[in-house]
Amino acid sequence: MSNRMSKFQTSRRAFLAGGIAALAMPSLVRAQGVEALSARMDFAPWGVQAAMHLAQVKGWFKDVGLDVDVQDGRGSANTLQLVNAGQVDVGQVQLGLVPQARMKSATVRSFAGFARATDLAAVVDRDSDYKTVADLKGKSIVCFAASPWAPFIDYWLAQGGLDRSTVELLLVDPAALWSTYTTRRADAILSTGPSIIPPAEAVRPSRGILASDAGVNFPSYGLIASDETIEKRGDALKALVASQQKAWAYLRDGNAGEGAEAMIQQRPTIKLTKEVLTRQIELTIETFETPATAGKPIGWQADADWNAALASMEKANAIPSGLTLSDIFTNDFIG
Repeated sequence: MSNRMSKFQTSRRAFLAGGIAALAMPSLVRAQGVEALSARMDFAPWGVQAAMHLAQVKGWFKDVGLDVDVQDGRGSANTLQLVNAGQVDVGQVQLGLVPQARMKSATVRSFAGFARATDLAAVVDRDSDYKTVADLKGKSIVCFAASPWAPFIDYWLAQGGLDRSTVELLLVDPAALWSTYTTRRADAILSTGPSIIPPAEAVRPSRGILASDAGVNFPSYGLIASDETIEKRGDALKALVASQQKAWAYLRDGNAGEGAEAMIQQRPTIKLTKEVLTRQIELTIETFETPATAGKPIGWQADADWNAALASMEKANAIPSGLTLSDIFTNDFIG
């Protein structure tokens, strides 16, 4: 099993050009005044969204001439659909969904990738003997049908010599996913390690078996917009990226707790726990760097990472071949 997932120690590697440059971010304020921008998150508030809320609290959006409406989401797939339909300007989602959406005629692309490594994991009891997918033979595994995991389940099982007849696969409503795992009605939950492991600590201490250990490469969280928005509102997107680079660099530099506090301040009616949010932020930051992005700015995406992701999707029959990288992402707004 990956040492990164087993230990989940907060990385403090300087993100070199990205983090340093973001901290010295120049003013991008538009002469015409503040520009409104809607940004919809992937789901209900959790640590991956900290940079958005921190930028709101710190005034970093205003510093770059933006008035950002940060909206809670109902799943990455739903957010992607709303961005594609033009109902919101920007989505923060799991970027691995973009190639599948493009093959279904969606016109969205990623313009910043923050969590660039795969965070998909089978989360299991910390003290269990499960180390690889093969160890889950005969066990119950819970997921939901629209999960980013869904297209990879059969391929992932096959890497351990398993299939749906050798495990009990429980596909539940997203609202029932968490309780199915925490009440021990499933041996494993297919989700993202950073989102599940911290809140599970109090009720079912857990660790993750990374999907990438079985050859599933899936870029995680970043920002998307429609082709039209990318073409017509480039200045606003560049300003948003700069604010998020600054926020993530600040969080990485030992300030995850402050990010948690910003989220609690911005969502006072939702029961959020600082300790859980802080740990989610820390684990998210661990997914920021891949070998192909070492030394690159925060948000910059690598051809090599996306080529590996496309290869995984093709092997899993999630997409046919034929997509070009320019259909999926752009680094044009990364300063």
